[in-house]
Parts: sequence; C-alpha cells; structure tokens
Amino acid sequence: MTDATDAGGNEGSAGRIYDPEGAHAFPDERLNAVLEYVREDAEIQAYLSAQNVNPVTRKQYNDHGEKHITIVRNRALCLYDLLKEGGVTFNGAREQGLDESDEPVIVALAATLHDIGHVVHRDDHPYYSIPLAADLLDRILADLPFYDVAAAVRVKAEVLHAILCHDTAEKPLTVEAGVVRVADALDMESGRSRIPYEHGGRGINTVSSQAIEAVHLRTGDGVPVLVEIEMTNAAGVYQVDNLLKAKLHNSGLEERLRIVAINTREDTDRIVERIEL
Repeated sequence: MTDATDAGGNEGSAGRIYDPEGAHAFPDERLNAVLEYVREDAEIQAYLSAQNVNPVTRKQYNDHGEKHITIVRNRALCLYDLLKEGGVTFNGAREQGLDESDEPVIVALAATLHDIGHVVHRDDHPYYSIPLAADLLDRILADLPFYDVAAAVRVKAEVLHAILCHDTAEKPLTVEAGVVRVADALDMESGRSRIPYEHGGRGINTVSSQAIEAVHLRTGDGVPVLVEIEMTNAAGVYQVDNLLKAKLHNSGLEERLRIVAINTREDTDRIVERIEL
C-alpha cells in the first residue's frame, strides 16, 4: 500500500491504493501480472467506459465506470492485505484446491468485472455481469501463463461467485467475495457523485456521497481492519448506516472490521458528530 494520490484525485493515506511494488502479507506475483494484463487489455477498458452510460448518463446515478472500478479494486486489495496481515483465513481459493497466490487474483478480477452488466441495464446488473464476465474470463485466464484448464475453471468459478455476491440480494460464501462486496461500498467519497450532482441530480445517493470527504483503511485495535470515514455533514450517515451497513451484513467480515464515521465540519452545529458500526 502507498500514501500517494488515489484514483479519485484525493491525497492518499494508508489503505487507499494497492502498490504492486510494496511489501504485502501475501504472495503477489500472480496478482501483479493480472493487474498489468487488465490495464493493457482494450476490451476490458472499453467495457469500463461503456458501463457508465446507463447509470450516469441515463439515470443520473453515481459513477460506475473506470474510476469506480479502480477505487473498488484498490480498496479491495488493501482490505485483503490488511485481513491477511491480521491472520484471517480465506476459503475461496483454498476450497477449490487453488494456491494462496490465487486469492488476490480472484479479488482483483471480481472487483474489475463486477459492474460490466451495467452495459445491459442498471437494474439487476449483477446478473447481467455474470455471462459477460464469464466470456472475458475464458480469454483472460487462457492468456495467463500459470493456469491450466482445471485451475482456470476454478478461478473463474470463484470470480463469478464474488461478482454475483457484490449485490446484497446474494450471500457471499467466501471471504474473497465478502471483500469485494464491502470494497464496493467503500467507494463513497464525493468525487463519485460529481457528474450527476453537476447535472442536477439530488437523489439521496448523490447528496449523501457529496458529504463524504475521505475513507481510510488501517490496522485495527482488536480487529484486523479499522475503516475511518470523514464526512462534512449528517447526510453522509446514509452512505454509512444504509449502504455500507447493508454490504457489510452477511459479508463474513462483520467481526473483522470496525467502522467509524466522524463529522469533521467545525463551522456549524453538528447533528451527528460520530457513528460507529
């Protein structure tokens, strides 16, 4: 992890960006090769652009394009790293007979492809993501040098499970899937709602996102991960107490994360100063 500026243009601190050159609590060679492949693949990048049209352009909803995917993938990998550092055992790759080094590959690919179903429709998009991601994964995994047919099928299965379970209608059966699900909700900072807000969008998702200043992941006290959320007004409570809480529920990470949101604004009366999940 690194303290550089993050994908949203915010000055970073711990737990915001996955650094391939950094020291990690897991074997990272396969993951770093996958990240390079994804970055250079024209079809994947085209999907990340096209999948933003329905939610943002047509429905004035928050960003679900390239920036969202970059932030979610970074948060997912930072969350994964902190959980590994905290001694959490992951079951997805292990129960498929895969290697530990395949755990972050599953997390990264699911985070990258979880929203491509938006090219079909915003509604029920996780279910549309499955066949589209399945086709891409067949090619991606065949191109990578470390998977035979059997291993590729098992990695694909775990990635698709995590993609489906980023939606609250489905319960994750693996810790890898739980990481992707929670990371999706951790993209809540104000930059995500900039486009719909500038075009007059004033729905609760947009307004509440505008109130979130920063999200940080750190080593927790008594739990593997502390999630710190800075908000500028009480509207941000919706992001924390509704959206993030819903994603955390049944994720398998409930006892492994501590989430604290603080109202940092000092120039007015504060209806909410601090909440903790």
